[in-house]
Amino acid sequence: MIGCSEKAPTPTAEKGHEAAGHEEHAHEHATVGPHGGDIVELGSEEYHAEIVHEGEATVYVLDSSAKAPVAIDAADVTINITHDGKAEQFKLVAKPAASDGAGKSSQFSLADKELIADLSEGHAEVQLVVTINGKQYRGTLEHDHEEGAEHAH
Repeated sequence: MIGCSEKAPTPTAEKGHEAAGHEEHAHEHATVGPHGGDIVELGSEEYHAEIVHEGEATVYVLDSSAKAPVAIDAADVTINITHDGKAEQFKLVAKPAASDGAGKSSQFSLADKELIADLSEGHAEVQLVVTINGKQYRGTLEHDHEEGAEHAH
């Protein structure tokens, strides 16, 4: 049984996060974004994204503290959703804020009833794909409203 329990799990935002050692990761990590949406970690907390799904789906790109907007040079971001054995992909287009600067955007939106329903139900697997400074980041939306009590250990 060499190495059976020697290797610590790679820190990710996946189920099983309540295992020993998770408290170290539980530093000042926001669970709700500045717009009241769900936070998605991008990279090793290099960036975060906030997903809001009221009226339309909007993704806000945020800094490492998940507080300040980060304008990126991208025309869109992608949300991949898997539910009921079916995979779907949605492109959210740039909706630059006045402060984002020319050719950049910190927010991306799409008015799609199916996407909003999938995000609201919390039963779908949701992955956000964002390219920042030429590097692709993928983050998984965790539905804390279903597992929140366990996460607060």
